[in-house]
Amino acid sequence: MTEFRVLLVDDETEFLETLVKRLKKRKLDVTSAESGRVALEMLRQNPVDVVVLDVRMPDMDGLETLKEIKRIKPAVEVIMLTGHANVEVAIQGMELGAFDYLMKPMDIDELLYKLQDAYKRKWCREEDVECKLPRSLEVKSD
Repeated sequence: MTEFRVLLVDDETEFLETLVKRLKKRKLDVTSAESGRVALEMLRQNPVDVVVLDVRMPDMDGLETLKEIKRIKPAVEVIMLTGHANVEVAIQGMELGAFDYLMKPMDIDELLYKLQDAYKRKWCREEDVECKLPRSLEVKSD
């Protein structure tokens, strides 16, 4: 697997800027957007592998944004970010195609692991190879 591109989407500017700096220090290719609408425009113009998407944003919330991401770029993996009160919304996001979710504030290493796992899933699908993800993230077949 090669380097991958990450788009962070959150309306909290200070949080977003801090997270971008921390991930860039770890040599990730990271861009950011402060709204769902801006994120969708960026996705239409630039290749992205994984989106980290805040659930709660004004104008266009995380679930609306997720639906549109999956419509225009179905291969892009999405990790939802949520506060304690919105865990149900994050789980609903997973039902709509999100890869996983994290609760704010999150541990940077946990975010990195989830980013790597999300990219691994995307890469495996594109290469049409079977990949082993951590048991908690394996897709269950009925």
